[in-house]
Amino acid sequence: MDYDSKMAPYAAEKEKQPDYMGDSSSGYTSAAGISPSAGRLPGDPEVGEVHGTNRDFLCEKQASGEAKFKRLGWKRLTIVLIVEAIALGALSLPSAFATLGMVAGVICSIGMGLIAVYTAYVIGQLKLKFPHISDYAEAGRLMFGRVGFEIIGAMLMMMLVLIVSSHVLTGKIMWATITDNGKGTCSIVFGVVSAILLFLLAIPPSFAEVAILGYIDFVSIVLAIGITMIATGVQASQQEGGLAAVNWSAWPKEGVTLQTAFIAITNIAFAYSFAMCQFSFMDEMHTLTDYKKSIVALGGIEIGIYTLTGALIYSFVGVDVESPALLSAGPMISKIAFGVALPVIIISGSINTVVLGKTILGRAFKNSVIRYVNTPKGWMVWLGLNAGITVLAWVIAEAIPIFSNLLAISSSLFISGFSYYLPACMWFLQIKEGSWRDRKNLGHAIANAVIFVIGLTILGVGTYSAVKDMIFQFDNHLVSTPFSCGY
Repeated sequence: MDYDSKMAPYAAEKEKQPDYMGDSSSGYTSAAGISPSAGRLPGDPEVGEVHGTNRDFLCEKQASGEAKFKRLGWKRLTIVLIVEAIALGALSLPSAFATLGMVAGVICSIGMGLIAVYTAYVIGQLKLKFPHISDYAEAGRLMFGRVGFEIIGAMLMMMLVLIVSSHVLTGKIMWATITDNGKGTCSIVFGVVSAILLFLLAIPPSFAEVAILGYIDFVSIVLAIGITMIATGVQASQQEGGLAAVNWSAWPKEGVTLQTAFIAITNIAFAYSFAMCQFSFMDEMHTLTDYKKSIVALGGIEIGIYTLTGALIYSFVGVDVESPALLSAGPMISKIAFGVALPVIIISGSINTVVLGKTILGRAFKNSVIRYVNTPKGWMVWLGLNAGITVLAWVIAEAIPIFSNLLAISSSLFISGFSYYLPACMWFLQIKEGSWRDRKNLGHAIANAVIFVIGLTILGVGTYSAVKDMIFQFDNHLVSTPFSCGY
């Protein structure tokens, strides 16, 4: 029998079937939010898949994949957002308050928190209007075409890698603190240990699965901050002169420059950086309109925790408060606080690895069941991808071993866009209906115009300040050199 005769029954069968993978009328949307190629059956050979795979098996894997990635309700989304958001940013805030002063610190903390909640609302509106958008890169395509897709996609990937690297660096600082600088152990070893733990926690590919760890994560960061607050408060009250003797001020500290002030501002912006992952998180929600409950709940919790953390620890320690703040509680308490903070350092970092892994997976295997990570080949690709992300993050953490500067660079280059000027562009280009001068639009137009300017200012001045300060610290040997065993 020739080839055409063999394939005739399959061709006839294919014509009878609905276009599962590309027919918009079927209501099908992939877990990544990307509708795969039209005209392809789940049983057809695909790039990256074994030829001759059983059609029923692939349909089953597709259905189970969709079920696995559509289990997130607004309460679980809130927990996932808390895990992703309330982490390392909180540890940099007391130092930021020390630079800006109590008044400016509180204003910036509350103000930037409210802006972050508003821009998250704008992002959610875009997702409701265009449900197929699964990540920030797709939003970039919607606004600016293929160029926007590629540039914003690259920004998202680099930002996520930088965040994971900040968790590697914090883990390195944690192990060094707990072990008294390792008693001779090279600090690079601690970075490797942190990277391995981050990789292991990033193995589950679904946010609904990671959300379970979120409860542990949230308790961890709250306890770590609480221990630091109590310890520094007790120490301050027991010193000569009591709390009144603490060297803190309502105004910026003496000698503050534009450079140091912007590093403090970008550190606060970093603390409210959850918007960049919002498309990915919402893509797993079973009821999209509930996202407003999640961002309001998260915003209230974040603003409260961050403002209290920055204000109280600064008022207890004074201008000499360190970054991360857990280092300011004294040798013994710092060890305890870092031990309690271990889950948040690892779990929150792994969340960003999962987001980046799913983004790459969705682009590379959009027409394959590999993206569901429920086949042997899918698992091999997923584990290899996460291993590569983790290694790259470790390299960056070793190259930039300064906590506040790593956060400042991340915030200036990328969060300035994801949390500020890009959501403003979304409103003007895609969400606004009618003229911006209309009564219903005027308030939003003014708000988004201001947010756009804030974002560009953080991008320009913040990046300059972070790079200049990093060069200064390296030139004056204030920190260890990259890839060295020093602490």
